[in-house]
Amino acid sequence: MFSEIRSLRKHLRTDSGDKPFECSLCPRKFSEKKGLRKHMLIHTGEKPFECSVCHKKFSQSGLLSSHLYTHTGEKPFECSVCQRKFSVKQRLRNHLLIHTGEKPFECSVCHKKFSLSRGLSSHLRTHTGDKPFECSLCPRKFSVKEGLRKHLLIHTGEKPFECSVCHKKFSQPGRLSSHLYTHTGEKPFECSVCDKKFSQSGDLHGHLRIHTGEKPFECSVCHKMFAKKANLNIHLRTHTGEKPFECSVCHKMFPEDSSLREHLNIHTGEKPFECSVCHKKFARSAGLSRHFYTHTGEKPFECSVCNKMFSRPEHLRRHLNIHTKPFECSVCQRKCSSSESLHNHFLTHTGDKLDKPFECSVCQKKFSQKGNLNTHLRTHTGEKPFECSVCQKKCSSSSSLRSHFRIHTGEKPFECSVCQHKSATSGNLRIHLRTHTGEKPFECSVCHMMFSVSGQLHRHLRHHTGETPF
Repeated sequence: MFSEIRSLRKHLRTDSGDKPFECSLCPRKFSEKKGLRKHMLIHTGEKPFECSVCHKKFSQSGLLSSHLYTHTGEKPFECSVCQRKFSVKQRLRNHLLIHTGEKPFECSVCHKKFSLSRGLSSHLRTHTGDKPFECSLCPRKFSVKEGLRKHLLIHTGEKPFECSVCHKKFSQPGRLSSHLYTHTGEKPFECSVCDKKFSQSGDLHGHLRIHTGEKPFECSVCHKMFAKKANLNIHLRTHTGEKPFECSVCHKMFPEDSSLREHLNIHTGEKPFECSVCHKKFARSAGLSRHFYTHTGEKPFECSVCNKMFSRPEHLRRHLNIHTKPFECSVCQRKCSSSESLHNHFLTHTGDKLDKPFECSVCQKKFSQKGNLNTHLRTHTGEKPFECSVCQKKCSSSSSLRSHFRIHTGEKPFECSVCQHKSATSGNLRIHLRTHTGEKPFECSVCHMMFSVSGQLHRHLRHHTGETPF
């Protein structure tokens, strides 16, 4: 029985599902006028209900009541299934959907279903690309407020989640959960394709894309695709230049925490990455990866100019200078491929003696570069580790092998700037240039006759010694 006719009408609308009060600004409908009035405060931004403790304001009295529980710690709404408690009734209703498995909210684009309307709203942004939550400290934007909240902990350095076993602290609860498995060793998520196990469901989902080839995360700047969102976020920092992780020892900045962790090994001396072939240890995983190419012979880095292959990216970078020669002499404008070559060349203008700090322990010959000393030492040991794949001739250095290989290919990449004569080696080109310059740097110690080539001097000396070559 109802004491008032309006109470009866209200009850009938609840029973029938009738919602005659419609918001003029959005599609929401309400069974009561009071519900519409409360809802309109969302659009007007009006917040008439203020917390007496922290003065935070709310648009609805119910929201204020729920907020007050954050100060009292009270959680009066208990789940009848798992006994988890909540300070807000709506959160309990949302939580119950976990137990029922009900997902009433469906995406109209990909038909993925969600238990909460806000879950659907957040998901829709993956299709629209909308990121309304912007960090006030850096250019990063997020599609969900929770993403921004977690990101801000990077800037504040706050780590509120502590491991109860080893007391290590984390900025996010998910990272603490993952870390706990390092103590238990538990990996409950198994790949149905290769049986690999994971401690987190997210890691399993990311791993499955290795099998499917799926790369759903696209960079909005260069359109590169990624299998994992975390990899996309790290990649984006190459465009923004963001480096939020700072070394506490030398203050070097890094775009990802894993790079910082590996960098710290340089300071601690720790080398946790061991080669399975020769057991050499490295401070960084990248160092181990590069080293491994010495065993496999793999050379994945290719020069875009001459297609020469290299096992390490820094070797490719150095090689590219051969083509560009970025180091120019300020006196004669000669261009060099390295700063060291430019320095050595510059000494020809100043008349200073070339600095040669590397001395051979056998014959005391000195060299300006350690690599040249190592190559020279093979003249004493007889070692020739570089073999021609065509005729099996062995050479003491990789450069000698490259020069030799041109006998088979007929390649002559070194061209004379005066007469366009081509040579197979830079040394042969230098000798040829003396026909234009008239330079004769080799002098006979007996009669002081000059020669442009050392071989000519050796043959001439036989006239003085009477030596016959055969």
